[in-house]
Amino acid sequence: MESRWSEAEARRAVARYAERGIEEDLALRTYSARLLGTDPRLVLHGGGNTSTKTRMRDVYGDEVLVLCVKGSGWDLATIEPEGHPAVRLEPLLRLRALDKLADEEMVSVQRANLLDSGAPNPSVETLLHAFLPHKFIDHTHSVAAVSIADQPDVEEICRRIYGERIACVPYVLPGFGLAKAAASAFEANPHVEGLMLIKHGIFTFGATARESYEHMIEFVTLAENYIAVSATGRPKARKQGDVTLPEAALLFPALRGALATGAQTAWPRRWIFDWRKGPEIEAFLADEKLSACALRGPATPDHIIRLKGKPLMLATPMHDALDGWAEGTSRAIRNYVAEYEAYFSHQNARAGGRKKALDPIPRVILVPGIGLLGVGKDKLEAKIAADLFEAAMVSMIGAEAIGRYEPIGEDDQFDMEYWSLEQAKLGKSTPKRLARHVVMVTGGAGAIGAATARAFAREGAEVAILDIDSRAVAEVAKSLGDNALGLTCDVTEKASVEIAVAKVVESFGGVDILVSNAGTALTGMMAEMPEETLRQSFEINFFAHQNVARKAIAIMKRQNLGGVLLFNVSKQAVNPGPNFGAYGTSKAALLALVRQYALEHGGDGIRVNALNPDRIRSGLLTPQMIEERAEARGVSPSDYMAGNLLREEVTAQDVADAFVAQALMQKTTGDVMTVDGGNVAAMMR
Repeated sequence: MESRWSEAEARRAVARYAERGIEEDLALRTYSARLLGTDPRLVLHGGGNTSTKTRMRDVYGDEVLVLCVKGSGWDLATIEPEGHPAVRLEPLLRLRALDKLADEEMVSVQRANLLDSGAPNPSVETLLHAFLPHKFIDHTHSVAAVSIADQPDVEEICRRIYGERIACVPYVLPGFGLAKAAASAFEANPHVEGLMLIKHGIFTFGATARESYEHMIEFVTLAENYIAVSATGRPKARKQGDVTLPEAALLFPALRGALATGAQTAWPRRWIFDWRKGPEIEAFLADEKLSACALRGPATPDHIIRLKGKPLMLATPMHDALDGWAEGTSRAIRNYVAEYEAYFSHQNARAGGRKKALDPIPRVILVPGIGLLGVGKDKLEAKIAADLFEAAMVSMIGAEAIGRYEPIGEDDQFDMEYWSLEQAKLGKSTPKRLARHVVMVTGGAGAIGAATARAFAREGAEVAILDIDSRAVAEVAKSLGDNALGLTCDVTEKASVEIAVAKVVESFGGVDILVSNAGTALTGMMAEMPEETLRQSFEINFFAHQNVARKAIAIMKRQNLGGVLLFNVSKQAVNPGPNFGAYGTSKAALLALVRQYALEHGGDGIRVNALNPDRIRSGLLTPQMIEERAEARGVSPSDYMAGNLLREEVTAQDVADAFVAQALMQKTTGDVMTVDGGNVAAMMR
């Protein structure tokens, strides 16, 4: 590794934060914490922690010695000064004299001594930072350092690498006990510049932010160099054909359904995937000795919170035996769940029987020939699981290359997974109504499509947007955040639909809700209309809906989780207008398609509903068309748009909200809902 410290950048950070009244120590702490947090070889997804000891004024104006330490919920990659809440140091130091301190008491003392009572909870390793005397302290779970920390002879290896520059700390659960152990290790070796926490990670410290940061870079580099020189061999990937997108579209929905079956009724049934593949992953999975490492336990104690104790290992699927693979996968998941439940029962008895069981679903699934899947309640959680396991995989490879990967044992795994501070968080958040659902919206870059995508995202769904306009669909997806998927797709072309739907499955694992919204309004008298105009209308307003619905149905049936098909039919299907024959007839055919799907797939638990919106400002009803229609009726454009029983204009948002409502109506199928403000001629019988 190389130091990325820039004295010029550090000075600019000090000047920038000074404008906000932030003093220099905290400004430099923020700058160097970000250097650590933006390097995935050191820190991932909120891991690690940093601190500085400085002086600040309290509410009375008195200058007090404080510890500014990373707060809960902050990520070092993006941390700001307020992400290092200030805690009065003297009361923390008094705790050192205690023989024991419960975690809840520790948290209470830390919160009671915050200078700002509204600040986030200080890190659970706050006391470790407090008990060490250094002004700046850094902690990471560097992949190279973890390869060293997880060795059975870690102390001997550390002497070879660092001489007397680092002291080793025996494994202790984070909190008061670890803080005292780390302080004792330092006091026995007060000349050291860092600590190797066995089975955990690495700490460095210094009188300045730069010194502590550059100690971290140096010590991790020494670990990397030792592994490179001492390694006895690296795994090599077997020659194997890459899985194609249609094959992923076959595998992942079946796997998603198997997870639902394994979860039974006590736990959430829908899970989101994040797929990773590549030469290093395939080499790891192809090497039986290495892949077996993953079953020994998590690379660091922190990982068990996100990854559980071990991943689920599945067999390689064969092209001509996918049904057998699916059956074997279901058995493997049931076995995994049974083993987890037995683990919980045994360990909970050891711990006094007071713990609340977590769900037994794996957070990482390994499939040789395919890759690894992160599993989560949403795309972000699945990504985090995949990122952490990829980092752990590198640590395992390094550990086995120089000796033996030996993480914490089952007792310690349970104590970390069911740590009281983690258990206290259970049940404190209410999931959104469509969390864990994957929604696919066609025509997603238009007014109605974009509003619909946003409405489903607000309800917690993972959203994929399909549209023929590549620039517009990318903009809509970007507006929804990093995890939304925007795909260019011509829904009138079967091949384009197949590729797009496969990419949705590749990204999320399956499809739960289809909003088939793409359409076009072509005008003209039926008797005078060119045949190609009528055919074009049917291609977009009927056959395109059939194209996407057929693919969605196939996925939903493989998942065996039910599903929802929602169609934008338009009031023209039941209340045709003059010069709109091409539009009205194709939409009427679409309404018949909706009813047919509802009839044929109710037994699969798939609900099929439609909306009949009218007069929505969109790409179909342009400002020019509104002007023309208003003029023909002798009314103003605003009166034309509000020409309904309620005398109110209906918006794209109203349509989007109706789609969400239909998605949530668990026992309604074959429904045709009007979203038009009231139009007697368009009312359904």
